[in-house]
Amino acid sequence: MRFFNTEGPVRPEDHYSLPPLRRWNLEEVLGLIDQKKYFLLHAPRQTGKTSCLLALMDYLNREGRYRAVYANIEGAQAYREQVDQGMATVVTDIAAWAQEWSGEDKAPELARQVLATTPPGSALGGFLSQWCASTPQPLVLMLDEVDALIGDTLISLLRQLRAGYLKRPRRFPQTVILCGVRDLRDYRIHARSEPSPITGGSAFNIKAESLRLGDFTADEVATLLREHTAETGQVFTAEALARVWDLTQGQPWLVNALAYHVCFRQPEGRDRSRPVTVDLIDQAKEYLIINRVTHLDQLADKLREERVRRVIEPMLAGTLMDAGPEDDRQYLVDLGLLRRDGAGGLVVANPIYREVLPRALASGPQDTLPQITPTWLNADGGLHPERLLDAFLAFWRQHGQPLLGSAPYHEIAPHLVLMAFLHRVVNGEGTLEREYAIGSGRMDLCLRYRAVTLGMELKVWRDGDRDPLQAGLAQLDSYLAGLGLDTGWLIIFDRRTGQPPIAERTMSAEQTSPQGRRIQVVRA
Repeated sequence: MRFFNTEGPVRPEDHYSLPPLRRWNLEEVLGLIDQKKYFLLHAPRQTGKTSCLLALMDYLNREGRYRAVYANIEGAQAYREQVDQGMATVVTDIAAWAQEWSGEDKAPELARQVLATTPPGSALGGFLSQWCASTPQPLVLMLDEVDALIGDTLISLLRQLRAGYLKRPRRFPQTVILCGVRDLRDYRIHARSEPSPITGGSAFNIKAESLRLGDFTADEVATLLREHTAETGQVFTAEALARVWDLTQGQPWLVNALAYHVCFRQPEGRDRSRPVTVDLIDQAKEYLIINRVTHLDQLADKLREERVRRVIEPMLAGTLMDAGPEDDRQYLVDLGLLRRDGAGGLVVANPIYREVLPRALASGPQDTLPQITPTWLNADGGLHPERLLDAFLAFWRQHGQPLLGSAPYHEIAPHLVLMAFLHRVVNGEGTLEREYAIGSGRMDLCLRYRAVTLGMELKVWRDGDRDPLQAGLAQLDSYLAGLGLDTGWLIIFDRRTGQPPIAERTMSAEQTSPQGRRIQVVRA
């Protein structure tokens, strides 16, 4: 029985899949190869790049005009700036992959001969030259995980490929395809051999094109999920199909992970007589987020990088972004964390990532929270909003100031501490959803706990700003209208200098919004 794939390249005999070569313009790719072009394929991790390269290799080898070889050269990353060891690893890895995947049995011996007679720092060019001279068909070489290489090793790889370019196709590959997360133009290579960083474009100025592998479309998501229906008879409701698209925006790993968890892990989903519903999809989404599965954990780990913080922090805070380096913003797009919307602005790539980012940042404050008695629960286990407000005010007065220091992003430290508290409240019984955007001036939270839905808006009062109360009430009206609620919380964090201690200035009062809603205004 086939299943949804979340690890490694797609194998059609084992996995539900879309034809990999339909995910990029095959006619364009074949045209580049026929024209002897060197080009890039890049996309975020776990989007199907390797599956596409392997499918292209099989296609070309079946067609017979070219000899196509795929090789993953990530192993050379371990040698970092040690060029000789790194390049020797690249040569031996290419030869091993050629033998394993394309039947090039002579390649490993040729690699040993070249490495024995040529300085390793220039061995790649010599190996490729001799190999191509002995191959009847022109060679198409696909190098995966190129951007895993570092510094001088990466520079050496690119320059050796550039040096051999004029000898193609009889004594060098007809085409080289470099594959990785980032576009080569965005490489900033710090090499010991160079006084200043080198751009990938200058080191490899023979690149003809950069092709980006996109996410699934809504139709492709539905087609993939219906592979399961065709094989097992278990259907996805129309609402469930729409929900998968809405949550993932077609990110391939997320689509497969949601469907795999529902259909092969959840007891209700393993019953093939039951349809897959929106509720099951939402349960799977919560599982993936709460358990920080590998894909999401890798993305969350990027939040520690300074260039990531410079973009994500103002986005979460709802403030305008400083005009920082374009490289920072493009880096997050290449990672797949952000995308450009129809108007060209930056937004988080999908709702699941939108949940993961603040949750990951709030994990530090959450781990340092003291023991809190759940005084906000009724006798039947339901949530009592008024008691929750009292509990938060008491918590904030006592613990807010010291906990602010545990938050990794200073500008949104109060937001993160509040979210840590609310995660302790939901504690697996409910959900906490977030909405935020660059320049919005706020973050919106929606706490759902059994029968209770509570909408909140977070504002920050900074030096030089006017009191955000009136703007916050108007904005909260709009948010609550979308939730269908007539009450909510407006929390204003006063971050101006010279204010009394948190314990003294934290208070709440009820006010009426412009549209007549009852709002609990918290000044903290």
